[in-house]
Amino acid sequence: MDHATTHLGDGPGARHSAGTPPQTPQFPQPPQTPQFRQPPQPPGPQEPPQFPQVPGVPEFPEASRPPQYPQVPGAPEPPEASRSPLYPQAAPHRRSESAIEAYGLGKKYRRGWALRDVSFRLPAGRVCGLVGPNGAGKSTLMGLATDMIRPTAGALRIFGAAPGSAEAVMRTAFLTQEKPLFRRFTVAETLRLGRELNPRWDQRVAEELVRAGHVPLEAKIGTLSGGQRTRVAFALAFGKRPDLLILDEPMADLDPLVRRELMATLTAAAAERGTTVLISSHMLAELEHICDYLVVVANGGLRLAGEVNELRAAHALFAVPPGASLPVGGPHQVIESEPHGGAGRTGVLVRLGAPVPYGGQAEPPTLEELLLAYLRSPDAPPLIAPGARPGDIHDVITRDRQKAVTA
Repeated sequence: MDHATTHLGDGPGARHSAGTPPQTPQFPQPPQTPQFRQPPQPPGPQEPPQFPQVPGVPEFPEASRPPQYPQVPGAPEPPEASRSPLYPQAAPHRRSESAIEAYGLGKKYRRGWALRDVSFRLPAGRVCGLVGPNGAGKSTLMGLATDMIRPTAGALRIFGAAPGSAEAVMRTAFLTQEKPLFRRFTVAETLRLGRELNPRWDQRVAEELVRAGHVPLEAKIGTLSGGQRTRVAFALAFGKRPDLLILDEPMADLDPLVRRELMATLTAAAAERGTTVLISSHMLAELEHICDYLVVVANGGLRLAGEVNELRAAHALFAVPPGASLPVGGPHQVIESEPHGGAGRTGVLVRLGAPVPYGGQAEPPTLEELLLAYLRSPDAPPLIAPGARPGDIHDVITRDRQKAVTA
């Protein structure tokens, strides 16, 4: 019998005879993995990226030209020697926020003007002494700042807001000389009232002030001494955590020890939180130790305003024996020609129109000497330092309109 191979067909299902080994099935080959070309290596140091030249930016040598960035629109062009091509020009420095700004402020009663044409600025974060004789308009100014009195003329703003607005009320605390408290309330109930009415209330600060004076929390206000009631009133004012604290002769009924303690607390709070303080007082010696800003009013008008150091540096006290001629003239202006003086010194106070070396006859005046000279010389022109001058009233009107639109 012939052992020839028997072919049973083609294709995937074909069978072969036992004498022929089966063929291995062929599968399609997977596609070739794409080959990525290696980036060519630079022959030397890599060149920095090139940016298009911006009009107005100076050309730099090719070897040292850095990447160019566009100039900020509206930014002033710096001098060529100090211009940096890498960063946009910084905006000009802005003036610090104002806690109080008055523009031609005035208040008239039947008997006449209590305050007239008062314009000044109190920067935020300062401790400002408000000084003037009785009836000068200090309490009127504070009443206008707290919306307890409405102005007859001009405008006033508290942190840019109108007095009496929700923003101004929340950021301001006012302590009057009378210190009105509910006599039937206990001290604890009084502090609770402050907590309920003020969203930023600080119970710890209020209680620490009360306990420092050994005032019982369960005692009624009507049973406390004058000094103890003052301490509770201070606790209400400090516990509110205001940004502006206005104090109208608050320590007149305190003994010197307690007064000094509260003054230290006042300055510490102002330094810790940046609180602006406006304090009215007749105690000039104490104001000299705590105030860095000054506002002086007399006869309803503004006499001095500005930083204490700036105002003192603008004056000099010349020692002049009685009957001697004044050694000043030229650009200087005499404020007080009579040989008055505080702290046992006599001399003539002048406003300097040019630098004068201190020593010999010329000495810087103390704060008390400066204040008394201006209060005793009503005909001397007022001095408003550049930093105490308010901005444009039209800016205030524009801000008020914008707030009215967005409200």
